Amino acid sequence: MIAMATELNLDLVTEMGFARPDDAGPNDMVVAVAAADSAALDLGRAAVDAALAAGPGAGGSGAGGGDLLATAAPRTVSAAAREHPDAELALISVPGAHAFTEAMDALESGLSVVVFSDNVPVELEIRLKDEAARRDLLVMGPDCGTAYVDGLGLGFANAVRPGPVGIVAASGTGAQQLMCLLDAAGVGISQCLGVGGRDLSAAVDARSTRQALRRLAEDPATELIAVISKPPDPAVAERLHVAVSGLATPVAFGLLGPGAADLTAFAEHLLDRLGVAVPVWPSWSPGRARPARPGALRGLYGGGTLAAEAHALASAALGPVATDDLAATGHVIVDFGADQFTVGRAHPMLDPALRNQKLAADLADPAVGVILLDVVLGFGVHPDPAGEVASVLAAAAGDEPPAVVAALVGTTADPQGMDDQAKKLTDVGVAVFASHAHAVAHALALLGGAG
Repeated sequence: MIAMATELNLDLVTEMGFARPDDAGPNDMVVAVAAADSAALDLGRAAVDAALAAGPGAGGSGAGGGDLLATAAPRTVSAAAREHPDAELALISVPGAHAFTEAMDALESGLSVVVFSDNVPVELEIRLKDEAARRDLLVMGPDCGTAYVDGLGLGFANAVRPGPVGIVAASGTGAQQLMCLLDAAGVGISQCLGVGGRDLSAAVDARSTRQALRRLAEDPATELIAVISKPPDPAVAERLHVAVSGLATPVAFGLLGPGAADLTAFAEHLLDRLGVAVPVWPSWSPGRARPARPGALRGLYGGGTLAAEAHALASAALGPVATDDLAATGHVIVDFGADQFTVGRAHPMLDPALRNQKLAADLADPAVGVILLDVVLGFGVHPDPAGEVASVLAAAAGDEPPAVVAALVGTTADPQGMDDQAKKLTDVGVAVFASHAHAVAHALALLGGAG
């Protein structure tokens, strides 16, 4: 491991089995080397020393790698913008405490911004979006997990085909679910502009959504605009419905919440408007399913929008369902991507360790009847998310573990291989669905049958 000696990285060094260098600070670099024997350790140390002594430009490989390293990288967003005057978009992925400064630097340099960072205070989000509107730019985020701009996926992104649907998404995994379902039906995407999960809140008042709608209405490749969101503020949603009436491009709304259509039903609505037949959504049955048993529902999610959809569907069927409380009993749905769970650690779609711990605990809990999961594929996420789940299930003790149901969000072109990932899950008894709403329905049916 070679990293700056921040508290997070020092904790990682300790977790890897090394002694913590107590005198190291965040402006130091820490190098940790594990070796089979002393000779290998000497080789490792020599390699590090040689790389440090050589300085910039050493060890460049690949197309243009040496030239890239030989030139000192710009130290600020504005400096990068000066070096690349044709650039139009900046991607900000730094700890939330520093994201505002970097994003404002980008706006002042004439760049629209994707703010992947979370834990950004809402008042700073509003300042960024007001500044963007003043400059006729777009802020996507904060906590913009997914975007698809001119054929390029940013953040957590799936390999989807180009097509006529433009998406404005106050959600991350919700956008991925919609894009993947449309892709499975043979329909592609023109753009997906993520605006951050709070954009349709009362405080933020759809500031970026309105900007994104205007941009998509001017995009000749977009024939139909889809707006999706975690449960919005009702007044904001009502104003947004009025605002789109003047756009030349038709707009469809898929806003989650009590009584609203789920994302699968919304995808089917879009297909109907495009004149495309709704396919049979893929599913994979385990050769040896885990039997249902009476008990509580536990939803363990990396995606916040899918967690919100699961909560709405489960609450309608089961009554009160707790959220984001690891100590709660009864029916519980947890979004491990929520801000309180990502302070000082990577997003669970990159590092599922915290969810794995809870999954292992729920598998051993006799009060749990069914466990519901999302497994998200694509670029920027864990290279083998199904394998992570399968390893926890394979190690679970007990003769009668609860049934497990998974929503597999991905496309056949994703690097993990959708069928391969499904097989890893079904091999350990998981029922797998490409439609998240179908996965939730199956989990609820199992609980009802067991009861």
